[in-house]
Amino acid sequence: MAKKELKRKRTQKQNPRQKEVKKEQQVQLQNEELPDDTSLLTFGGHLEVFRQMLFRILGVAGLMGAVIFCFKDITWGILMAPSEWDFCTYRWLETAMQAIGIDFYFEEFHVDMIATDLSSQFMTHITTAVYLGLLGASPYILYELFRFMSPALYENERKYSVQVACIIYMLFLLGVLMSYFVLFPISFRFLGTYSVSAKVVSNITLDSYISTFVSLTLVMGVVFQLPVIAFFLGKMGIITSKTLTRYRRHSFLMIMILAAIITPPDIMTLVLVTIPLYLLYEVSIRVVKFLE
Repeated sequence: MAKKELKRKRTQKQNPRQKEVKKEQQVQLQNEELPDDTSLLTFGGHLEVFRQMLFRILGVAGLMGAVIFCFKDITWGILMAPSEWDFCTYRWLETAMQAIGIDFYFEEFHVDMIATDLSSQFMTHITTAVYLGLLGASPYILYELFRFMSPALYENERKYSVQVACIIYMLFLLGVLMSYFVLFPISFRFLGTYSVSAKVVSNITLDSYISTFVSLTLVMGVVFQLPVIAFFLGKMGIITSKTLTRYRRHSFLMIMILAAIITPPDIMTLVLVTIPLYLLYEVSIRVVKFLE
């Protein structure tokens, strides 16, 4: 009995040391499971990484904006092209009409632009360079954002995120091109030449021209995200392909109403905007069906 009691006391004395050794081994195993280039950051560390990322983004966007600001003639030649009567979109539409046997030509027009403030041209030049700098640096901005968030994602989530980001960016660029080549020039032609009386002369301000250009471009860039929105709604089970197919006629009517809101009251513009938007709706149906 005495030997058993002595052995039990020795075991109790060794238990605390064994527990410490076991804890050290567990910590060592946890550290070995982490990759060599990975380190756990505190909240302040994450803020520091985020701050450095913002500085890099602002630096690249600022550099792009400065380059665009210096090449003033090229930049404003591109921006002012949709306001000319011989813009490429009008020539394409005339060629398309003549190809189907319709003798159609756009009439020549001219809209004067003015600057009402002393510094309005210079300030508009700066703000436009900032907008275009952000647009030009958008691929790098997406790369930096993905680089910042990727450590928190699994490998399959990284591939999934890259695909979704590329699709969103491509659809946004399609919306920008749609606005530049179709929506804005025809809207400018209609609104700039519209007159309630011959006594009223239209003089469009430069600020109004740029603000309309930017707003329509952003609207079309967002509207063209319809397949992405349908993808996430289908992923969450909110919508199904059968539902989208069942309400296809209602959706076509809603698309026409939306196109009528963002376009001038012109039949040609309404048709040119409604067709691609409805095609995006059909693509959304295919995307949701693919998920199912």
